[in-house]
Amino acid sequence: MAFAALALSLTAIGVYGLMSFSVEQRVNELGIRRALGGDTSDIMAIVLRRWLMLALAGAALGLMGSVVLTRLLRGMLFDVAPLDLLTFGALSVFVVAVAVVAAFLPARRATRIDPMVALRAE
Repeated sequence: MAFAALALSLTAIGVYGLMSFSVEQRVNELGIRRALGGDTSDIMAIVLRRWLMLALAGAALGLMGSVVLTRLLRGMLFDVAPLDLLTFGALSVFVVAVAVVAAFLPARRATRIDPMVALRAE
């Protein structure tokens, strides 16, 4: 159980770091959108929509990969069903939720940046 909690926390930290870095790389673009009259909610919607779609695609690919790999690991599983749908579903929802939160926090921070500062940054 401790290793599962450690794996989930490492997953959350990794997804948050990736999302945060990616949104920070787009600060100039978001600053330009804001300088041209983009509303804060529009900018948030752009960022969250993109990352939600990527998170859903990643979760779908992860589910497919895990279903394939459980067939290979079936002989090593003891007292565990190879296709535990509750576990697969809960972990997928968790990773997508972490991705949305991870995209929301940097996007909110990016919308608070002064457009002139974002336009001057390189």
